Amino acid sequence: MEKRRLSFWEIWNMSFGFLGIQFGFALQGGFMSRIFQTLGAEKDAIPLLWIAAPLTGLLVQPIIGYLSDNTWSVRWGRRRPYFLIGAVLSSFALFFVPHSPALWVAAGFLWILDASINISMEPFRALVADKLPDSQRSYGFMVQTLIIGVGTWVASNLPWFVTKLGISNHAAAGIIPMSVKVAFSIGAFVFLVSILYTVFTTSEYPPENMEEFERERDASKNTFISDILNNIGTMPLTMKKLGLIQFFSWFAFFTMWSLAQPALTEHVFKSPIPIESAYNLNDAVQLEAFNLANNNYQNAADLVGSYMGNYGLSSMVFALLLVFYTAKKRINRKYVHMVSLILGGLGFIYMYFVPSPEHLIISFTLIGIAWGSVLSMPYAMLSSSVDPKKMGVIMGIFNMFIVIPQIIAALGGINFAYKLLGNQTINAMLVAGISLILAGLSNLLITNKNAITYQGND
Repeated sequence: MEKRRLSFWEIWNMSFGFLGIQFGFALQGGFMSRIFQTLGAEKDAIPLLWIAAPLTGLLVQPIIGYLSDNTWSVRWGRRRPYFLIGAVLSSFALFFVPHSPALWVAAGFLWILDASINISMEPFRALVADKLPDSQRSYGFMVQTLIIGVGTWVASNLPWFVTKLGISNHAAAGIIPMSVKVAFSIGAFVFLVSILYTVFTTSEYPPENMEEFERERDASKNTFISDILNNIGTMPLTMKKLGLIQFFSWFAFFTMWSLAQPALTEHVFKSPIPIESAYNLNDAVQLEAFNLANNNYQNAADLVGSYMGNYGLSSMVFALLLVFYTAKKRINRKYVHMVSLILGGLGFIYMYFVPSPEHLIISFTLIGIAWGSVLSMPYAMLSSSVDPKKMGVIMGIFNMFIVIPQIIAALGGINFAYKLLGNQTINAMLVAGISLILAGLSNLLITNKNAITYQGND
């Protein structure tokens, strides 16, 4: 079927739900480690507590992709039912996670939150490939990235912003500050509303041959697992090469999400979280000292989240420039991605050397360029290299190359790698930088011409 070229606003509407998805991811990525530390987690235990995120993605995304490929409703379409289910569940989890009374409860809510976000996210990737002709896919994924950048920047600044409005950023030991609770509540609302906007403003193409689609859907009920395993076994060579790039890229970003808070509050702000057992809280002087240290940590954690938001702002600007460019011209996806990842790697490495907190803007600006590319270029290259009838399941399987490095990182990979450089947590950011540079150089392996720059005529 020949697909018509869509206007900017049509692409905007179909991508707008990613604003809410990114609110969820940014709040999770910027503040879950803060929640874990506040509830008593040791630094080296934080990556393992994060394992919920990649594990749920590993299980959920291929299944959701496969199911959405084989779903059709005259009213709701193919991908939109999954947007809606994921949005309801994600909003529930976002609201309740900062109210967790204990560490194990917060870890459990992270499982629910990430599984729910994955239910919504994977079909969004497939929808771009469903709706757009190949010549517009770089453009479509960049519009998605633009919206993701807005969501990342706004959500990352929410705790700082609500604190400025007068909501308390301080709390007793082991209690999540009210500013964080309000920020997550706002995120839950935005998540649900933005998904609903896309659901009600976007239509989907029906299957080209409904009878054939229904036959294949009926047959797939008995071959669900074998079909997924077969698609894994027969994945194109280009997809495998992109998988190596994704491995190093997502190892780096998982390292940032899990350890940037403790690394930067310690190394840059000199305000590590106080260890409750190191103070006699029955002594007035020591109680005052603990409260002062805790307040300093909470303020530093707000600022770390705010500075992290700059990677969303930077990715937004990067995406906006490429949106204007790709609306009229083709780009070399391979070299754009390579240069972007290397710049991001340098941004991570610079964190070790920043002379003052304000210089973190430079680090996160460079990281944002890499983030903008990570969210668009691999998917544009992949979508030009696979069978469009299997777009959902292929995008879900491709997610394995995102979650496997995160699982390795969570199971001790980060702790092992950064301690090779020393015991300071900031060394984790050096590891992230090296990993992102390796991801950039791995782009030299990509040789498929359609993946690099689409060669068709549409």
